[in-house]
Amino acid sequence: MTPIPTAEGAGSPACPACSPVAPLARRTAARRPADAAPGEDIFLSVPDAHCAACIATLEEGLSRLPAVRTARVNLSLRRVRIRHDGSLTPEALIPVIARLGYRAHPLDAETLSQTGTDPVGRDLLMRLGVAFFAMMNVMLLSVAVWSGASDATRDLFHLISGAIAIPTVAFSGQPFFRSALAGLRRGRIGMDVPISLALVLASGISLYESLNGGRHAYFDAAVMLTFFLLGGRYLDHRTRAAARSAAQELAALEVPRALRLTPAGQETVPVRDLVPGDRIRILPGARIPADGIVEDGESEIDRSLRTGESLPARATPGSVLGAGETNLTGPLTLRVTAAGRDSSLSRIAALVALAEEARGRHASLADRAARAYSPLVHLLAFGAFLVWLQKSGGDLRLAANIAAATLIITCPCALGLAVPAVVTAASGHLFRRGLLVKSATALERLAEVDTVVLDKTGTLTLGTPEPLDLSCHAAEDLQVALALAQGSAHPLAQALARAISRLGHRPAPVTGLTERPGHGIEGRWQGLPVRLGRADWVGAGPAAGTATCLRIGDRPPVTFAFADALRPGAAGLVTALQARGLSLHLVSGDAAPAVADLAARLGIGDWIAGASPEDKAAFVRALGQRGRRVLMLGDGLNDTAALAAAHVSISPASGLDAARAASDVVLTGQDLSPVEDALRIAGQAVRRMRQNFALSALYNILAVPFALAGLATPLLAAVAMSVSSLTVTLNALRLR
Repeated sequence: MTPIPTAEGAGSPACPACSPVAPLARRTAARRPADAAPGEDIFLSVPDAHCAACIATLEEGLSRLPAVRTARVNLSLRRVRIRHDGSLTPEALIPVIARLGYRAHPLDAETLSQTGTDPVGRDLLMRLGVAFFAMMNVMLLSVAVWSGASDATRDLFHLISGAIAIPTVAFSGQPFFRSALAGLRRGRIGMDVPISLALVLASGISLYESLNGGRHAYFDAAVMLTFFLLGGRYLDHRTRAAARSAAQELAALEVPRALRLTPAGQETVPVRDLVPGDRIRILPGARIPADGIVEDGESEIDRSLRTGESLPARATPGSVLGAGETNLTGPLTLRVTAAGRDSSLSRIAALVALAEEARGRHASLADRAARAYSPLVHLLAFGAFLVWLQKSGGDLRLAANIAAATLIITCPCALGLAVPAVVTAASGHLFRRGLLVKSATALERLAEVDTVVLDKTGTLTLGTPEPLDLSCHAAEDLQVALALAQGSAHPLAQALARAISRLGHRPAPVTGLTERPGHGIEGRWQGLPVRLGRADWVGAGPAAGTATCLRIGDRPPVTFAFADALRPGAAGLVTALQARGLSLHLVSGDAAPAVADLAARLGIGDWIAGASPEDKAAFVRALGQRGRRVLMLGDGLNDTAALAAAHVSISPASGLDAARAASDVVLTGQDLSPVEDALRIAGQAVRRMRQNFALSALYNILAVPFALAGLATPLLAAVAMSVSSLTVTLNALRLR
């Protein structure tokens, strides 16, 4: 069978469940009780699932198996979890899912369990809730004091406020206290040091005043500071929490088990136990767990996940295969040459981890501003304390109050909100346009882009083969081709079957279906032998492009040609990027003719074909070393290292989990047009961030002299600080 153009990574084909003839898509199935033990769960990646009908098809189709107790699809992660009675294996379920119209890859449940929780986010949210509850109560108590309560009544309200505020600040302020102490141990004064000092001083002075019958206490200021600061910290964390480690995703993609052949028979062993020289069995539909050489069997190999080649390669004895590739049609016996950490898949994971570490050193605008701002805050507060201590003749109480007011009024709350508020507003705007921003600094880096590197299959194209001009073929040929195609696991046959079914044809009564790995599928119809597959196998001449051929008896062969459609918005995006003056490069693992054709269609002058994952990452790094700010768009395993190495990266949601994890922004729809919006909004967002810094600086220029002159109490300082934070937030919301 002539190979199929598959996704350069894991591009989603036309949704099988959305077809009018989608199997099981409209049926309901009884659910079995979820009583399987945790160890029985099987996790599979289903990169083609992307809609509600896909969920129904997969869950209902799998639930019909007697051994399956429950099947649940996580659409955002494109995973299905199967609980069963202990008799199933991932390898047994992959063909079942293939018959439902989807590709599947086994995932390591133990590795996934390490990435599925967010304890830091839950902790911040809990502390934020406590601070909000305490702030409301302390503010109510403060109203009584402001209304004229005096003497014993005022002192009682102050003490009650302190009983609420001090434990709240001690508990909810932990993120700032821990960060400040960690910074001081390393000899670095970050933004959390003045924040922590402001919280401690406001609480300490308020407690002193309350115990000594003072007229003013500032517990409300301390709790309000804590709440606002935690709010900014939580917004910042949420933008970072979405960026799961691509290296961990790659580790989960590695096949956890292999079928090893021994003199005593066949045994299932962990992949980490494989050594060079072992012989392993690779079943149809399974991913290859280790690098090796084919000893026995013939099949076709989908290399798109690892190398980006859109055409499956034929595997025969002597062929060299790599970990991460998928066996499509026939069983193979492989002699292992490299496994575990020595495999090609592990080398890609190492490249991704290295690139992520390098990019993680990129400091945000807020971090850079804090380095200059924090020492100045401490100098001002300490200077105010010394001056007023001397001026007041040693009045420690007055000097401490003015120093606290100075520290609170200069507390970098507005500075802390300047970036998260803008990122949240811009991210919300882009999400409505179909872009999910995962990294806290992605917008800043997008605004700096001057070079764009584009992947081909699955990124600029949909990675889905579509038959051309089916209406030109006879109905009888289409019906026979449909019957043969439905019996094949080959992706080209599946695409042909979907397209013919959409035309309303029914399969002809073909019997004796037999798939010939590496060739095609054959059977008998009305006593005649029929074949669907490679041109040379059915007796047809070489096809000009991607095609599969049908032969009915002695009739002349019929050729079904295929083409890979452009992703919507691809041409417009290339034009828009060129209009912005950006330098464009098309880098693909696909064959040169296909890459050259696409480059010509889109008007991209600089293109590279046959690029390996290492080649792509090296190309991106070389551009970076020349001072270029690279935006990388890619969707496959072969793109993950380049995505991580780029200055900023975008991956379609139809791409592999690892590619989405390595990217800073995820395109949730099929249309590429929002990518140009991301560049435009990023520029606006950075301007808003700088405006917020300017507003924060202007506020300090106007407010600090009042505090230094002793005209602002810590409470008034907290109110002024809140006004500055509100101003920054409102300016950020202008992006919406």
